[in-house]
Amino acid sequence: MSAFYEFEHVDAFTAGAIGRPGERTFYLQARVGRQRVAVKCEKQQVMAIVQYLRRALHDLPAPEERPMGGALELATPVDSEFVLGPIGLGYDRSNDRLVVQLEEIVPTDDDGEPLTDDQGKLRVYLTRSQAAAFCDRGDHVVAAGRPDCQWCSLPMDPDGHPCPRMN
Repeated sequence: MSAFYEFEHVDAFTAGAIGRPGERTFYLQARVGRQRVAVKCEKQQVMAIVQYLRRALHDLPAPEERPMGGALELATPVDSEFVLGPIGLGYDRSNDRLVVQLEEIVPTDDDGEPLTDDQGKLRVYLTRSQAAAFCDRGDHVVAAGRPDCQWCSLPMDPDGHPCPRMN
């Protein structure tokens, strides 16, 4: 049975990656006290959450402070609760909190019907400061990967790559 986690107040919500560039595994992690919940995800999912939160923050008053950078490192060991599927994002005006809901990817049959009703979920409510810090951290984690090729913009391995624009 998959779990449902809901944190109205988190100590940290962060993104991180483990492994060498080109072979990294990405995670989102929420921490409250000693409790940690990590969700395995894709780099593009981190980027999508950052983009949404930045747009939402643009329409809100600027955050007054930001958590210290070290507080946004992944707490180890990282044990993933589930693999990320659908993402829900919103703003709770009554509490002035940005809401991030992460749901487990559920396998489907050939007709697209879920094979189980059991789905893990993580919902966190972030202050504007926490959301801004998450965006900065997400940008840093994504940028720490392989550099882009100057000609084709595809990621390059440390030994180079077969560039489609070069003969």
